[in-house]
Amino acid sequence: MRDFIMLKWLWLTLVAVVLDQISKLAIAASMQLYQSIQIMPFFKLTYVHNTGAAFSFLSEAGGWQRWFFAGLALLISVVIAVWMARLKKNETLLAVALALILGGAVGNLIDRLAYGYVIDFLDVYYETWHWPAFNIADSAITLGVILMLAESFGVGKSKEMV
Repeated sequence: MRDFIMLKWLWLTLVAVVLDQISKLAIAASMQLYQSIQIMPFFKLTYVHNTGAAFSFLSEAGGWQRWFFAGLALLISVVIAVWMARLKKNETLLAVALALILGGAVGNLIDRLAYGYVIDFLDVYYETWHWPAFNIADSAITLGVILMLAESFGVGKSKEMV
């Protein structure tokens, strides 16, 4: 029987979900759809709905993508939770990475199930070029993937293990 010690990082998943949902609710309550608020010369808060996946992939697919992406997020969440439960004590960085990815997946899953779309509002741009709008959940996923890549290159591992 495993001791599931790395599930202790699920608090980080919860933090990501709570921050994501609070920020989305605040944006939806205080802004009109497509409204923008200039924050810095390269950053705006812009309230949009994304019915697709990353970079609005399949956003015009007709509605079936809501359930496809929700099911995919649910499946990925289960896989990540099982993966975390099987980690060893020394795999802390990977546990943190997976916890962040899980938090982001769950945050966006909540939106898909509740609204049929994901609320995005972080708008980074340069002159007329805009990165697709994103949210805290997307940021958690991105940070988690970066940490996973760093871990795969040996960051966070003791010299005896490398």
